[in-house]
Amino acid sequence: MRPLDETEMKTVFNKLFLFTGNNLKNIVENPSHEGPDPNPGRYCFRLHKNRVYYVSESLVKRATNIARKDLVGLGTCIGKFTHGGKFILTIQCLNLLASNAKHKVWLKPTSEMSFLYGNHVLKGGLGRITDGISKNDGVVVFSMSDVPLGFGVAARSTQECRKLDPNGIVVHHQADIGEYLRMEDEL
Repeated sequence: MRPLDETEMKTVFNKLFLFTGNNLKNIVENPSHEGPDPNPGRYCFRLHKNRVYYVSESLVKRATNIARKDLVGLGTCIGKFTHGGKFILTIQCLNLLASNAKHKVWLKPTSEMSFLYGNHVLKGGLGRITDGISKNDGVVVFSMSDVPLGFGVAARSTQECRKLDPNGIVVHHQADIGEYLRMEDEL
């Protein structure tokens, strides 16, 4: 487990900025109240076996007693680097994205199940959408009762969505909470 180098950190921050915008500052400066120290530490990003973890500094200090080969994971796995060097967010970062999301989409109850099966969000299933979404912006998908369901990339801007037919794609699916069930054998 090691800190991210400059290019890795830039790649991770660019991906997180796509979903959070200026709220990325809240993620980076989030105080941690874990550990025996009375002064709150901070959360940091660590790389272990091509996976990026969001973990408190006090937990990182305590994990130095464990050998690298014996360490399975630490903190919240927010994504992984591919062999080509691209960074992919995983569904485990959904709570982090949902609390700091810049762009949000709410689904009607009838289309929630379709999204949870891995399908894109269609205009007919759209309940609400935040203003100011541009094409290719990161979007967090919620149910109408504000439960985060997943995230994706906007296929259309907010203005284009108003004129779109009901079968048009609004958000391209990237990850959803149904992945835990679909990939049960792999986990």
